[in-house]
Amino acid sequence: MMPNHWFTSSHFVILGLQLVFAIAHSGGAALRPWAEKYIGSRLYRIIFALISLSLAVILIVYFFNHRYDGQQLWQVQDITGVSTLVWVLSAISFLFLYPATFNLLEIAAIQKPQVHLYETGIIRITRHPQMVGQVIWCVAHTLWLGTSFTLVTSIGLVLHHLFGVWHGDRRLSQRYGEAFELVKQRTSIIPFQAIIDGRQSLHWQEFLRPAYLGVAIFTGLLWWSHPLLLVATSMIMW
Repeated sequence: MMPNHWFTSSHFVILGLQLVFAIAHSGGAALRPWAEKYIGSRLYRIIFALISLSLAVILIVYFFNHRYDGQQLWQVQDITGVSTLVWVLSAISFLFLYPATFNLLEIAAIQKPQVHLYETGIIRITRHPQMVGQVIWCVAHTLWLGTSFTLVTSIGLVLHHLFGVWHGDRRLSQRYGEAFELVKQRTSIIPFQAIIDGRQSLHWQEFLRPAYLGVAIFTGLLWWSHPLLLVATSMIMW
């Protein structure tokens, strides 16, 4: 653990790693139409996934190993109910981060990857579930850890996902034109806003899918393995 003071070098390293990930991830998404013409959608998906996953692993390991760096801004871990709140928020965040509207077979390039214009399931709640999930995750972990390093990390992650909101809408608008504009009118970025406004309604049967059960099982496994992950990452001297 590094000395407890403001802005250790790790604060700038995590921001640099996030910038590299953002360039690779968002840049790769922007290059998708061009790249698929030359190498095909399956090979592109594999390359894109390998780059994104590799950079994500580096980010996660570095975050785990430096999460207590910097200044301790607050300490709430001993307060009754905080641990439960953090775990509940984290579980909810994964339901948004990994929405079951995505076709896992396409993500793994088993089926031909395609761009879809979704308007069902969790998209009825928010058009950008991954952004919402990331914000919830950041709130939960920043609350729990309370360090300046975690706060800086969370700010970087949220800014990247806010950029992703603009970037994603722009790409879908270019691809689908008026059809996407209609989807925008019937959905919202802020969770439940379109439902409250009467522009959208929930259909709970859309959530009764094996994919959502898979996300719930994954979240449970992550909760169970969390202590093991902390031990494993501590053995990597990053």
